[in-house]
Amino acid sequence: MARILLGVSGGIAAYKALDLIRLAAVAGHSVRVIQTDNSQRFVGAASFAAITGAPVLTSEWERDPARGAFPDQASPEHDPISHLELVRNADCFVIAPASANTIAKLALGLADNLLTSAALAASCPLVVAPAMNHQMWENAATQANIELLQSRSVTIVDPEVGSLASRNEWGSGRLAQPATILAAIEQLVPAGPRPWDGRRVLVTAGGTREAIDAVRFVGNRSSGRMGFALAEAAAARGADVTVIAANVELPRHAQIAYIDVGSAAELEQAASEQFSSCDLLLMAAAVADFTAADPTAGKLKKDGRTELELTLKPTTDVLAQLSKRRTEAQTLVGFAAEHGADAVDVGRGKLAAKGLDLLVINDVSGAGIGFESSSNEVTIVSAEGERHVPKADKLEVANEILDAVDELAHRRARTPIREVSDE
Repeated sequence: MARILLGVSGGIAAYKALDLIRLAAVAGHSVRVIQTDNSQRFVGAASFAAITGAPVLTSEWERDPARGAFPDQASPEHDPISHLELVRNADCFVIAPASANTIAKLALGLADNLLTSAALAASCPLVVAPAMNHQMWENAATQANIELLQSRSVTIVDPEVGSLASRNEWGSGRLAQPATILAAIEQLVPAGPRPWDGRRVLVTAGGTREAIDAVRFVGNRSSGRMGFALAEAAAARGADVTVIAANVELPRHAQIAYIDVGSAAELEQAASEQFSSCDLLLMAAAVADFTAADPTAGKLKKDGRTELELTLKPTTDVLAQLSKRRTEAQTLVGFAAEHGADAVDVGRGKLAAKGLDLLVINDVSGAGIGFESSSNEVTIVSAEGERHVPKADKLEVANEILDAVDELAHRRARTPIREVSDE
């Protein structure tokens, strides 16, 4: 376990720092947070305090109630200088997101706020995760500052290419995924024992595509975000994770193994090969229920047609087939995208019919959740009851699902074994 001091500078990506803390916490790390004034315009100090369990500092002039101690430490009897004591206790100082302004201050050695003062005083490894508009990131001044910091042994977690805060804007400058930042931290400091060490987790993610001809296919809108979030959350807990990814265009985690597939048949084959070696299956992929009965080898031509008749045939229910092969030691979690008021009732029927331990249901009739969204709202159903998870970022929902898996394991461990009578 490491003590991570997290500096949060101003920018829309500040909300992702909450996910970084959650991942760090489930990995067993202890976290304290320093915020700049501008960062509080995006995320309030109360949010960071709630998930770290420790005071958040924003100014050199405020007293630290914890006296520089991390959540796993006892506070000293004296009142030390806050930023000096925090960095003295930290194993790593990470700034995420790091704005162009903060990066410039770090390069120049300025110390005009608590975050930059702490950075200047830090003798522990420093990790900087930039986030800004792509024009600011690509500006020669910013690139020169980055090169200068790297020459001083500062670890830079490069931003990703993707959609940015401004509407219809795309480019480099997007904050790296929290799991990527955590992996960079753990390259510098030991991770220590984790709750899921030794557990083998198999995740399916994305949506299959069933060919009609050489060009067209029948598919669905699943982006794979929920499955990838589950994989990252499981890896943060120490699990050995393999993801079967069906047509997923998302960043990959360096510590997770990926198997890319296209169709339902390919997913079925990959899952069948991997299933026997896993302890936990998280079947989050949207697998097609039907595929073309007779796909055309070439491209279907219009040729004056006014209509086209397409015959479909059912695909294999992959999860149901895997369930028939399960051992008592394996845990199976299914996912169902339902629509309407009876979503939970329909899901409960699937839980029993497929012999699952948990079924995660999301009602895709709700706005802003489910497919292609960064948020989700689900109900986790088990034989004992159900648990509603309100709308939240998919990484947060993923951790709620994994918590439910842990709770299931604890219930099983507490259940007494019945003695079988000979009578």
